[in-house]
Amino acid sequence: MKNLLKLLLTPAVLLTTVALSAQPDDRSGLVARGRYLVENVGMCADCHTPRNERGEFIAGLSLMGAPLGFAPSFPMPAWAPVAPPIAGLPTMTEAEAVRFMKEGVRPNGARPLPPMPEFRFNEADATAVVAYLKSLAR
Repeated sequence: MKNLLKLLLTPAVLLTTVALSAQPDDRSGLVARGRYLVENVGMCADCHTPRNERGEFIAGLSLMGAPLGFAPSFPMPAWAPVAPPIAGLPTMTEAEAVRFMKEGVRPNGARPLPPMPEFRFNEADATAVVAYLKSLAR
């Protein structure tokens, strides 16, 4: 009886192990959602990726920070002439970055300078954006 039980359980254990290893990683789905939001909704590369003399993104420098190619048409007391690097989110922890994406508040309590918008992502989308950006750490 013991050998029969062992014989029956072994394939079940193997099938369960194979099935579990074949399931997609929740983190990879989160990163994919974040990539979609960064690249297609927020269009973050437009400001945070440097361009060459023809206005094309410079390969290999995606989201590594860049001088802005535009300025306000009238004087503004607060304007960020350079977009900082966001690949890997080098200046924020995950929790700080999620708060920034949800509330538009930096870790020091300051609001972003224009032209950076004060995003109001929901928790799930903010977490996805941060997971994607953190995945780009170099």
